Amino acid sequence: MAHSLCTVVINYEDDVVTARQRARQVAQLLGFEGQDQTRISTAVSEVARIFVNRKTTSHVEFFLEGGTTPQILLVSIGRPRPSVPPSMGPLHARSVSPQWETAMLSARRLMDQCEIRLDFPPDPTIWLKKILIRRTELFTLRDLDRLTEHIGRLEPKNPIEEIRCQNQELLHTLEELHERQQELLRLNGELEDTNRGVVALYAELDEKADHLRRADEMKSRFLSNMSHEFRTPLNAILALAQLLLEGSDGVLTSEQEKQVGYIKTSGEDLLELVNDLLDIAKIEAGKIAIRPSQFEISNLFSALRGMLRPLLVASSVNLVFEDTTGLPILNTDEGKVSQIIRNFISNAIKFTESGEVRVAAKMVEGGSSVGFFVTDTGIGIAESDQEFIFQEFSQIDHPIQRRVKGTGLGLPLCRKLAELLGGSVNVMSRLGVGSTFSTTIPVTYIANNDVPGDSQELISVPSEEGRMPILLVEDEPETRLLYEKYFRYTAFQAIPAGSIRQGREALRRNPQIAAIVLDILLPDEMAWHWLAELKGRPATKHIPVFIISSIDDAQKGLALGADDYCIKPVHRSWLLERLERAIGSVRGTDKVAAPVLLIIDDQETDRYLLRKLASETGFTVVETTGGEEGISAARKIVPSLILLDLNMPEMSGFEVLERLQDNLTTKTVPVIVVTSQILTEEHIGALHHARAIIRKSNLSPQGWRQALEEAKCDLVNLNETVDSKGGKVNP
Repeated sequence: MAHSLCTVVINYEDDVVTARQRARQVAQLLGFEGQDQTRISTAVSEVARIFVNRKTTSHVEFFLEGGTTPQILLVSIGRPRPSVPPSMGPLHARSVSPQWETAMLSARRLMDQCEIRLDFPPDPTIWLKKILIRRTELFTLRDLDRLTEHIGRLEPKNPIEEIRCQNQELLHTLEELHERQQELLRLNGELEDTNRGVVALYAELDEKADHLRRADEMKSRFLSNMSHEFRTPLNAILALAQLLLEGSDGVLTSEQEKQVGYIKTSGEDLLELVNDLLDIAKIEAGKIAIRPSQFEISNLFSALRGMLRPLLVASSVNLVFEDTTGLPILNTDEGKVSQIIRNFISNAIKFTESGEVRVAAKMVEGGSSVGFFVTDTGIGIAESDQEFIFQEFSQIDHPIQRRVKGTGLGLPLCRKLAELLGGSVNVMSRLGVGSTFSTTIPVTYIANNDVPGDSQELISVPSEEGRMPILLVEDEPETRLLYEKYFRYTAFQAIPAGSIRQGREALRRNPQIAAIVLDILLPDEMAWHWLAELKGRPATKHIPVFIISSIDDAQKGLALGADDYCIKPVHRSWLLERLERAIGSVRGTDKVAAPVLLIIDDQETDRYLLRKLASETGFTVVETTGGEEGISAARKIVPSLILLDLNMPEMSGFEVLERLQDNLTTKTVPVIVVTSQILTEEHIGALHHARAIIRKSNLSPQGWRQALEEAKCDLVNLNETVDSKGGKVNP
């Protein structure tokens, strides 16, 4: 809840000087730097000047809002206001005089936000907002009480001293500008010298880069030519060896058959080495092509099972593929995924003399990727060698290794292929127990590893006709996925963004964004300043913003203009209800926000019935579950109507009604009592401030409309009601 620091009464020109002095003092005590102090005091004086010599007395009141850093300085200028700005009150466009336009334009340039509110028409109130500089410590209630006392003891200066102070500020600003100009001249001279050196360095780097480029091209050409030149004779050797072994030109002797078999085996090993070398060279040169396609993991496992079962030369080893039911369809390069898993299985079979080789797949990383796992009961790998095996041409010395010696390029190639697909490769192993080789592959391949939330470029989401785009600024992929599931089969389409930078880009690309769901903790910065910017710019201030965050500081978010605030986790009904209400209001023909109705009731079922009746007659509903919470909300939002239960555990409705009447802000708000209690004459006498009484047993559309008529609420059109599809229905 906002804390009031001090108040200045505005009647005459001298009061504007006092308001400027107070603004500077408050800004200084809150830790603002000199230039910000001047900006705040100037904005306050410019706006306060338009309230001079009016028929009614105006006030300038300073508040501090926020339970977390950075906190917000709020300045209310106009008639006396409640202790916090009405975060859900209606905002109205207003045609103003040139004096007002000039003052508002100046204030918007100097402060983070500046807005006009007509909470008590026709007299306006202007709210100025400035986010405090980053502090390591928070202003607590005790700190604020001390600040308030200190400000109260400060004596205002006379106008001559204030003019002298303004002149000093102007001279100081001119000195700073002169120093900056001299610094710019010095920097320009240094930059010119640096540029000459950089140009010479670039020329040298270009020459060396050209040499490296030619060397890389020569290496790639050599490997390509070598692979081609080697493959042709190797294929011929393997084909001729097979003919000899088949006895096409006569039966070989046992010794000849053994010799030809050695020739064939050596040729196969050499061909495998050439193929792996060529693949690695292509990856390093960036010339390997990724061809994404959709495929099912079950079909991939089926093909691998048929391909690799012939390698099981010993009956003591079983090759087991686990069930893949429930796994999604992958959209990536099937051939390269198959090559990685095939290499894992081939190695596992080679180094497993007995037991089994088990192949499995499951969802990982919050559902954004699939993990493939090949587990064997083979010889295992020492922990010190587990990174060594991913180096090219590296092999571990072991009797089995010597018997089935390979090229030492398979695992390095697997790691490079996985990284090319946006994934990774890992191993867990114990000597004598076995190994598990795994690879993590994203469900959807995105070029250049441009994963939402971690990327430099935003994923383009094609717009769907008839659906309203909702910008989701959230860095956690699993939370974005949850919101997207919430929007399934609704009128809303999710536009994901993982950072504020991506959110800005999404707004630029999608001018039809209907609402924003915003997290506060984001990878590039906290979202408070961006929220203030959104609500301070004419082009975006109309867009509803709903904060859903783990940071518990709702008052600060509402003060900066957020339409609602929720602590994670958020329920689907809460989010969809707020979006439908806000977007329906923005898309309405009259462009005026619905009147706010506040429910104070501890029974969830009764609140549901009341909310349904109220929303069907055009109200925006705010719910509270007890007396203290309800009183606080009433003072904060100043609703158009209050529905009050009488039987509540900590504070009865009678006491709530009395507290509402004692406060100038809520005294004029009409109250309808909703109760199941049997009322005596004494009770009815205590409820004389209530406009109407509804029995909870009579919570029907007819009873509700009758209570509105008794309360003389002309806030909604009682002659027609809007149905859920937007059509008008006569009662």
